[in-house]
Amino acid sequence: MEIVLHALNGVLTIMLMIAVGFYLERRGWFSEESVALISRLVNYVCLPTYMLTNILGQFKHDQLITLSHGLIVPVISMLAGYFISRLLGRLIGVPQEHRGIFSICVSFSNTIFIGLPLGIALFGDAGAPYIMIYYMVNTTLFWTIGFHDLASSNGVTMPLFSRKTLKSIMSPPLMGFMLGVVMVLLEWKLPEPVFKSFHYLGSMTTPLAMLFIGIAMSKTRWEEIAVGKELVVAMLGRYLICPWIVFLILPFFHLEPMMEKVFVIMAAMPAMTNTAIVAKGYGGDYKYAAMLTAVSTVLAVFAIPFYMWLVH
Repeated sequence: MEIVLHALNGVLTIMLMIAVGFYLERRGWFSEESVALISRLVNYVCLPTYMLTNILGQFKHDQLITLSHGLIVPVISMLAGYFISRLLGRLIGVPQEHRGIFSICVSFSNTIFIGLPLGIALFGDAGAPYIMIYYMVNTTLFWTIGFHDLASSNGVTMPLFSRKTLKSIMSPPLMGFMLGVVMVLLEWKLPEPVFKSFHYLGSMTTPLAMLFIGIAMSKTRWEEIAVGKELVVAMLGRYLICPWIVFLILPFFHLEPMMEKVFVIMAAMPAMTNTAIVAKGYGGDYKYAAMLTAVSTVLAVFAIPFYMWLVH
């Protein structure tokens, strides 16, 4: 019961910050320019500095070497989830133009804007490196297989690997993580004033990210959400199938207990928020993508405490 209460406290903390963003947006506080500024601050300043200082502060050379063997679990689980989502899409008759969006929302989770802040609230800073391992796999598969699938569903020819996909994979947060890894392996340190400055900048990640999510949710037209078999199956895939795939394959690998817990919780995160943005850019039904993302974000309030209870 204590674990469930801890998870609820973490989720409610996050949801309250989201609610602030939601309320302030409805009050007209944010222009399109200010929303874009928040997004840029999180992606280009706060997250990279947070990941850099977290890796430098949490790990030593030998500890970091042991992290790499955990990559195989998110790779297997996400690929399995993706192929199951494709099969489910065909079985329930998801229209061709929706299949790419449907598969992405089932297979790939929001590991940065929601996963990282919520993971830190639940596991502390010690869980952040494991979240980044999951994020590395998640973002790579999203911008290759998922990106290709979404474009193809809308009749756009898109190579599986290209300069554009490579640029999307090598995002600033991932670059901050990788720089931290390199510095730890080489046993380099930042000067103390630089480290502290980066630490303070990184500490803004959670509140700014949650404000952004709240703003995005306030723009969702909830009256347009249609509860049908596609929505129900997508949510079952996101919150039932994908986390349980991780549960099923974990016994075959001997990972650290913290890593196992983080991987399960990351697999139970909402759908990626930028799915709608990508869909709009390639002529897809971005409103459909926004609907799946918004509903999955709300359902996280119930799913995360349940999975926190299971992993403990």
